[in-house]
Amino acid sequence: MEAVSKTSRLTLAAMFLALGLLLPFLTGQIPQVGKMLLPMHLPVFLCGLLCGWRYGAFAGFLLPLLRSVLFSAPVFFPAGTAMAFELMTYGLVAGLLYGRSSQTLAALYRALLLAMAAGRGVWGLVQTIQLGLFGDGFSLDLFLAGAFFQAVPGILLQLVLIPGILLALQQGRAFRK
Repeated sequence: MEAVSKTSRLTLAAMFLALGLLLPFLTGQIPQVGKMLLPMHLPVFLCGLLCGWRYGAFAGFLLPLLRSVLFSAPVFFPAGTAMAFELMTYGLVAGLLYGRSSQTLAALYRALLLAMAAGRGVWGLVQTIQLGLFGDGFSLDLFLAGAFFQAVPGILLQLVLIPGILLALQQGRAFRK
């Protein structure tokens, strides 16, 4: 990726944050569709990959909390707080791994898959702590349903769209390896 100025990274990160605030409105009328398509995840992954892990982590942590305060969705606790740590992990891990790689397609998929696994693990850990201390507990069935089974369409969408977007940006010379 071509060297990008701090101002450009900050501007892009703000754009991804705004996109993350707006995309859930496309699925907002049907919450189950939102849980399947994961509209806030896409901008966070792109932010980490294009702006770097620091920006991706910050945008990922801030996005669900800001969205919760502004639009009451996701519910601040426990969903919004758990999502904050999950999305922070996505931006951090994807940006860190991809930024330190050869930035090939294989490296991109490796970064995405490892970030997805790490983020879901962090989400499960945070939910276990939150619901263990303040709720009825968090079972393996709830973890598997929330982290994987409901999310399969969104995971597949991310694995198709993110490489396509990065490739288009590279071909358009907006960003280069």
